[in-house]
Amino acid sequence: MHKTLIAATLALLASLPAHAQERTPSGAASVKNDVSKQAEQIFRSSFRGDNPKFWMDRLEQDDAMRLCSQYRDNPPAKLRQKIELAQKATIRYPVDGKLIGDWKEGEKLASSGRGGHIGFIQPDAPMTPRGGNCYACHQLAKKEVAYGTIGPTLHHFGKLRGASDDIIKYAYDKIYNSNAFTACTNMPRFGLHNWLTPEQITHIVAFLVDPESPVNKD
Repeated sequence: MHKTLIAATLALLASLPAHAQERTPSGAASVKNDVSKQAEQIFRSSFRGDNPKFWMDRLEQDDAMRLCSQYRDNPPAKLRQKIELAQKATIRYPVDGKLIGDWKEGEKLASSGRGGHIGFIQPDAPMTPRGGNCYACHQLAKKEVAYGTIGPTLHHFGKLRGASDDIIKYAYDKIYNSNAFTACTNMPRFGLHNWLTPEQITHIVAFLVDPESPVNKD
């Protein structure tokens, strides 16, 4: 997203006539402002759908992200604890109280990377069904050979940890808001940002812990 904006800005700068680029310092600020406005227009126009505010809202930082940015993802210990406690208070649960759903639905969600794409290349409409894109960072089912390693492997998650109430709650809470456990972690806060519903998160929990899930098969 930021790369797209930077590229657009550089392209605009390159397209300026030579006399515009050689203005006096007093005029340089005006040129910079004009370029910034044009770059923002390109950025906004790259969105599809009838509700561009849907996309722009994603650029707004909450208190946790502002602090993480301020301290470059490494806040002091007391502040880190404060962030984690505040984030833990945001966790919400399904109305029926069940924290484990259908692993087959969870498998679909974990495998899907759709939803939320912006920019010039195949952007998603705002109402595109969203997936968790879990394989972008984790190994899960052994049959999937393409996976990222930013996060730890989750293969045999349930086989190694079991499926106690504590483990199920931990998995749900971590997916809902990862910053409740590790402030400034790279893992998205799926539930807090309404990216996945509580019910969808229960399906991913089942994908992790259900003995019949491919995650727990050799």
